[in-house]
Amino acid sequence: MLTQNLDLKAAYARVLQGRAIARSAAAQMLPTLDFSPQVSATRLSEEGLIGHIVREIPHFNRDYREYNVGGVASWELDIAGGLRRAHEAARDEFQAAEAEGDGTRLSLAAEAADTYLRIRGDQARLRIARDVFTSNQKMMDLIRQRRSRNVADDRELSSATVVVEAARQNMIDIEKDEETQSNRLDVLMGTQPGTYAVELRIYAELPAVPAPSANAQPLEVLRRRPDVIASERRLAASNARIGEALANYYPKISLQGALGFESMSPQQLFTAPGFQPTATGALRWRIFDFGKISSDVSRARGSYAEALASYQATMLRAAEDVEDAFFHLSQTRQAIASQMHNVEALHHAAALTWQSYTAGTLALNDALQANITLLNAQDRLASMRAEEDRAAVECFRALGGGWQS
Repeated sequence: MLTQNLDLKAAYARVLQGRAIARSAAAQMLPTLDFSPQVSATRLSEEGLIGHIVREIPHFNRDYREYNVGGVASWELDIAGGLRRAHEAARDEFQAAEAEGDGTRLSLAAEAADTYLRIRGDQARLRIARDVFTSNQKMMDLIRQRRSRNVADDRELSSATVVVEAARQNMIDIEKDEETQSNRLDVLMGTQPGTYAVELRIYAELPAVPAPSANAQPLEVLRRRPDVIASERRLAASNARIGEALANYYPKISLQGALGFESMSPQQLFTAPGFQPTATGALRWRIFDFGKISSDVSRARGSYAEALASYQATMLRAAEDVEDAFFHLSQTRQAIASQMHNVEALHHAAALTWQSYTAGTLALNDALQANITLLNAQDRLASMRAEEDRAAVECFRALGGGWQS
């Protein structure tokens, strides 16, 4: 479904451009062949130099045609390796564009998964929030009945009303976030907001995200990240550009050959007298342009130094991302384990508190506070479970697209 994403389409378009440039650079190392048949019709001027001479010839015909058929082959000998290094640079840049396309796809997949998990987490929280609202509404109705019998006072009723309205506002906030994330997911899919709203409103449990393994070697983990691959390929391309610039210190030799036929008559075109072969060789050496070549080499070496620093910085950021992602996941899991014990204890405490209130040995405020504390803890636990899955997805992104679970 991500294939419709516009950012991904733009990334793939850049990959196609890089592939075309690499193929063009490879073609520069091969001979070229031009085939050029030609027919020309000419009327000779009688006032020109030649016309002045030949117009006195009896029966001279000013009109004539010329037929020419032939092909020209040319080839630049890559003695210094400049063309080969240019092809290597173009190929490396194409591979960098491919890696950047993979990085775009990975980022979009991770963002889509994160957004989906937020939606399902909001739905789990919304269920709890509705239970909270229902139980508090019932409690407020009970207090109204007790007040009508002069057992409860206005203060207790006001406290219950505040709790009910807070629960209502909490539901509104969760629904708002769910709608926002649903629209965001639609945009990531490359569709109009609201396209998948009906499907996403159907409740589903949080999916089980596989736990990442810590068995992989750190260097292997980092080197498979698309941003690291792209940076490494650009470093290789900048190195090849140095070789391309250095090749200009040496002479360039090119060979050219032409085979063709030329005749004034089509009947005599493909005959031995009309055969016209040509062979030439050329040498080009920028012997008086070494200053500019030296500047080009220095610029290429400067670009390489920049690419090297960028590669090193990318590796450091990648290591930071992996470390942060795994630490976040580990801490979230520890927090969930602690929160589960907390919720269990609060369940027991809330039950005892409510029993004490109904027995008349505890004030309503204390009972309401115990219930609010429990429900807040349950909501926090639901949020943390969604956060755990989202942290696992972040590990997926930091590792460069996957792991062995």
